[in-house]
Amino acid sequence: MTDYEPPKVWKWEEPTGGKFESINRPTAGSQRTAELPMGEHPFQLYSLATPNGIKVTVLLEELLELGFEGAEYDAFQIRITDGDQFGSGFVELNPNSKIPVLLDRSTKPATRIFESGAILIYLAEKFRAFIPSDQSDRAECLSWLMWQMGSTPYLGGGFGHFYAYAPQKWQYPIDRYAMEVKRQLDVLDKNLSKRSYLCGDQYNIADIASYAWYGGLVLHNIYEASEFLEVSSYKNVVRWAKEIEKRPAVMRGRRVNKTWGPRELRLKERHSAKDFDKPG
Repeated sequence: MTDYEPPKVWKWEEPTGGKFESINRPTAGSQRTAELPMGEHPFQLYSLATPNGIKVTVLLEELLELGFEGAEYDAFQIRITDGDQFGSGFVELNPNSKIPVLLDRSTKPATRIFESGAILIYLAEKFRAFIPSDQSDRAECLSWLMWQMGSTPYLGGGFGHFYAYAPQKWQYPIDRYAMEVKRQLDVLDKNLSKRSYLCGDQYNIADIASYAWYGGLVLHNIYEASEFLEVSSYKNVVRWAKEIEKRPAVMRGRRVNKTWGPRELRLKERHSAKDFDKPG
């Protein structure tokens, strides 16, 4: 790696290289006029089956599994590599132009919720499910949820970017972020050596949030880094992730807004439970 001397004032010089260079820019706001589609259900979800997207679809499916009919939703795919998140309709719901974003039309006026962790809290509180009612237990749940929100940028934007997406492989950032990701896995592994789930015996939104990222890491070789990170050595994390992945709602939630991988695991849009019976 050659030395880089930063200028006194940084200026954007494109292209910078990397898988997502076409959509990365230092400015916010919409880039074109594009209205979002609307379905018939109370909740309108605009997302993609990334780890952050999976969090929300899993929780919605879990709520429906419990019989909450008010949790019915339409899920529309946002193609982030095509820049759908910069359309005017999407930016109106999420000025940060990131998936997922949820619109709750059961309220007057309709309520927008962006940031995956905020969506999980909103849904859990609205339906009084998958979040503890006891104050101490709730604090533990929210602590682990915030742990995930604060930790995984180092996994995705840090390690994942430099290991899998950067135009070149540089040792320093890969080593730095690999060390941090392994530390995070060790945090989870030690906690799960004493508990069935992150907060104890009850599965909740903290598990859903962390499973989407770390379950993918230890079970599905995201970034093709399983061997490099020796993920199989974190046996308690693997056990926990496998247990969660057996849940029917998780199986369904992982498919929503997915258009890659095995055909039977794809579902571009979701508008009713019957959609899961259709070929991907």
